[in-house]
Amino acid sequence: MSLAVAIQMDPIETINIDADSTFVLALEAQRRGHALFHYQPREMWLDGSRLLARARSLEVRREPGRHHTFGEAQVLDLATMDVVLMRQDPPFDMGYITATHLLEQIHPKTLVVNDPRSVRNAPEKLFVLGFPDLIPPTLIARDRGAIDAFRARHKDIIVKPIYGNGGAGVFRITEGDENLGSLLEMFAMAGTAPLIVQRYIPEVRQGDKRIILIDGEPAGAVLRVPALGEARANLHVGGKAVRTTLTAREREICARIGPTLREQGLIFVGIDVIGDYLTEINVTSPTGLQEICRLDGARLEVGIWDAIERRR
Repeated sequence: MSLAVAIQMDPIETINIDADSTFVLALEAQRRGHALFHYQPREMWLDGSRLLARARSLEVRREPGRHHTFGEAQVLDLATMDVVLMRQDPPFDMGYITATHLLEQIHPKTLVVNDPRSVRNAPEKLFVLGFPDLIPPTLIARDRGAIDAFRARHKDIIVKPIYGNGGAGVFRITEGDENLGSLLEMFAMAGTAPLIVQRYIPEVRQGDKRIILIDGEPAGAVLRVPALGEARANLHVGGKAVRTTLTAREREICARIGPTLREQGLIFVGIDVIGDYLTEINVTSPTGLQEICRLDGARLEVGIWDAIERRR
């Protein structure tokens, strides 16, 4: 099976080929003989009923400094593609939401991964609300009184933007910390969206586990251990990737959410688990494939393309 695959992503010129998950997805697609094209979200437009993109054919190789080759730019009718990988990074803003609406015009005849409607309806920090018994005590609010009351109940809390990503804007507020008011004022100046406030989970010191699910089934995991003095475990802010396996509780979490992911066309998903709690379901542009490969020898990109080809 040879497929025409368009990859909607941020500039490929600046990626870290030793960490980027889209890069290994492209390598595997190329190994299978699929034809690759690359474009950025700003290079896509709807003209009448036709969804078009200013795209370039793409070849990739694991060679630092020369990891890609582009062909000449061309206007591509995305409806002629077999698969579109929606892989641009968040933030999940109106530009991102608009991109999902545009891609809906061609899906599912052209298979968009992940399903654009489900991506739009499943922001990572909100999707988890459908599984209230799996998540830590959580508040979504802008109201100062509600936030103060939640803090009074739980003492030690995490405050973060509801549409943030990569650990940006995540704050731990301990009991007696006098910075909450100033922090809320800062968030208010930045936008109108409510905040997400959760009870702090002390097990984060042992690590925040990223689990990759392929078509609803757990396929691999990496434990991200925060640096000393850091409340966030994200790798790009100093977290350390550690080999791990799944606990019985984590398998239970995967079994609970897996059918929903399959039903919603969410083929490639990364969930975050701290202690016994599910904290996020990442569907926009999940990461972690290369870290898991280095630690376990697994090639999760193979399973992802197997799932995509089955859907085709």
